[in-house]
Amino acid sequence: MADKPAISLARLDKRFRVSEREPGLWPALRALFRREWVEVEAVRELSFDIARGERVGFLGPNGAGKTTTLKMLAGLLHPSGGRAEVLGFEPARRRPEFLRRVALVMGQKRQLSWDLPALDTFELNRVVFDVPRGLYAERLDEMVELLDIGEVVRRPVRTLSLGERMKCELVAALLHGPEVLFLDEPTIGMDVAMQLAIREFIREYHRRHGATLILTSHYMEDVAALCERILVIDEGRLRFDGSIDALVRRIRPLRRVAIRSGAALDDATRTGLGALGQLADAGPSRVALDVAPARVPEVVARLLALPGARDLEVQDAPLEEVMRELFSRRGELDAGPGEEGAR
Repeated sequence: MADKPAISLARLDKRFRVSEREPGLWPALRALFRREWVEVEAVRELSFDIARGERVGFLGPNGAGKTTTLKMLAGLLHPSGGRAEVLGFEPARRRPEFLRRVALVMGQKRQLSWDLPALDTFELNRVVFDVPRGLYAERLDEMVELLDIGEVVRRPVRTLSLGERMKCELVAALLHGPEVLFLDEPTIGMDVAMQLAIREFIREYHRRHGATLILTSHYMEDVAALCERILVIDEGRLRFDGSIDALVRRIRPLRRVAIRSGAALDDATRTGLGALGQLADAGPSRVALDVAPARVPEVVARLLALPGARDLEVQDAPLEEVMRELFSRRGELDAGPGEEGAR
């Protein structure tokens, strides 16, 4: 069915049984004969649908359950309860027809052979996924051109920079033409220029092939640039499902107005400006205020009247601040209808 979602989760759970002990020699010896076990809930009753071709950011703090969820969707982990379906398949069964249609890319893991050129891994993947040589050559040429790695793929992987290696990891993951991409921190540890290059490639790949995309990242620039919708989980539970704009309006409805002055601002001026809204930044010659949308014109007029006023900015609060406030308000926000863009 054309309307059937690419990914569907219903009350998905994942629990791990792990041992724990006190530090020290005696507890370590005792644990050899009698271990104490605890059950950890990594994912709790997680439910959502993702349509074919959607680009979705999957966000949450460390330990929220993001990577565990992606591994279940890719078939690497078995759920403890609930249901997961990807492209009509149950991922945990790992049927070959399913594996040919998905890809999981993890920024902190590698599939490339360390001492061999990336081209050798590409050829191995071609054989594993039974990609016809003509189609393989066409896809490889396309991605090598998009990522500008014509010479890079011929060098041993151990000689590559982190950014070059990540580009090759993406090529290796995409050569079989997956319909669903699970990207787990694909730009972690990279400089700004390389992050931008990876984002541009992912955006262009989606534009050309219409793949469904789930992205986890601690770099909010990745999410803002690539994702039309975000899912936020915390402690294994879904806390928000909707657009970035809807989340910002829900958590931080104020607008941030900032300006630079040609002269240093005295204490009296800063105090007077602070009366117009919440003072977010008050440097020697810069001021930023968080104000209600209705007061933006008034605040802009006051700021433009400052001596040598320049570089006026009016924008929503940074997404990093919104996420930090969201996680500080645990229990106050749960996913559900009522917000624009919510699913």
